[in-house]
Amino acid sequence: MNPLLRSFVSRLVQTGSLTITDASGQVHRFGDGSGDPVHVVLRTKHAERRIALDPMLAVPEAYMDGELGFEQGDVLALLKIAYQNLERGGKEALVMKFGEGIRYLFRRVYQFNPAGRSKRNVAHHYDLSGELYRLFLDEDMQYSCAYFPEPDISLEEAQRAKKRHIMAKLALEPGQKVLDIGSGWGGLGLEIARLFDANVLGVTLSEEQHAVSCRRAEEAMLADKARFEIADYRALKGPFDRIVSVGMFEHVGVNHYRTFFDKCAQLLTDDGVMLLHTIGRTSGPSVTNAFIRKYIFPGGYIPALSEILPAIEKAGLIVTDIEVLRLHYAETLKHWRERFMANREKAVEIYDERFARMWEFYLAGSEAAFRWQDMVNFQIQIAKKRDTLPLTRDYISEVERQLAAPGGRKAFTHAAE
Repeated sequence: MNPLLRSFVSRLVQTGSLTITDASGQVHRFGDGSGDPVHVVLRTKHAERRIALDPMLAVPEAYMDGELGFEQGDVLALLKIAYQNLERGGKEALVMKFGEGIRYLFRRVYQFNPAGRSKRNVAHHYDLSGELYRLFLDEDMQYSCAYFPEPDISLEEAQRAKKRHIMAKLALEPGQKVLDIGSGWGGLGLEIARLFDANVLGVTLSEEQHAVSCRRAEEAMLADKARFEIADYRALKGPFDRIVSVGMFEHVGVNHYRTFFDKCAQLLTDDGVMLLHTIGRTSGPSVTNAFIRKYIFPGGYIPALSEILPAIEKAGLIVTDIEVLRLHYAETLKHWRERFMANREKAVEIYDERFARMWEFYLAGSEAAFRWQDMVNFQIQIAKKRDTLPLTRDYISEVERQLAAPGGRKAFTHAAE
């Protein structure tokens, strides 16, 4: 085994049970033997060298290229050992953080997302075949963190609960004008239009998502209430009574936070309410994982609260509520990963084996980050005036209860009257 790699792994892995067969066929064991065993096979010296120098990028690339495989365990099990040992700190953690630190110096370059570049970045991920996403998403094509009020509910139930949770926080009323920034495949916007008789504009930069959203609106006979457009948030004109953005802020880029919230303040009515749902990090400003930036979400970045809140304040907006969803996305990603693996052969048919390995690592790596690293979800409720919303949060659970009840729309409408 490459001496630098052997030294790095032996110092990093103090707990757990990791076996590595190197490119020469020699077997090396690391850890204290606890937990589920993981046996990795490195098939080339090239992979050994690259992983020793840049493990955060080289491990997924080696797996994608077939230079790294498993005799026991899988990607998630390997990352569990790595991340749980990294929590101890030490020189090995510092080595990996040093690599991130170098990338941190260039993060504003990576996250420079003017309108044209934003559209290209979105197309890289969201204009993939819709058949790929149907392999692992719920029936409503919700591609963001679900909400698990009970741990054992299905993915479909958890995604419905997420939509109810968000709609309740928006304090929606019939007939309002609602803007959905980053509207995905249209599920949330259609639900708002249907349940609240609202006039919804959903905007996306994805051609694929736009086509699906428009078709769904026609099929649901909601096209007069829910419109979907291909538009950059910077080009929109208001005003809107409510603004919601779910899973889009991760693509804005730290350079553009002030622009984003200034635009939201301009678009929102004086008594309006906004709900921002975004992945976030608990450990302060950092840098996008090298694998994610290169292969999955170019231009993307997961913010800390300390990076979001100043931009909201400077835009003249008021933060009225913040909720941190901790393990909800880990559970969501577990469902996605299991569904994807059950349909993996179909993913290979749609693209190829290398793409399937890349997507497998993306889903497993993301789940690991929410289970054993610093990733969470933030739901930030925002208004212009301090008296727009009720004094306590009781209304949130009450509206959720009404929406979840049989005939929920009727129950909610009656309560609103």
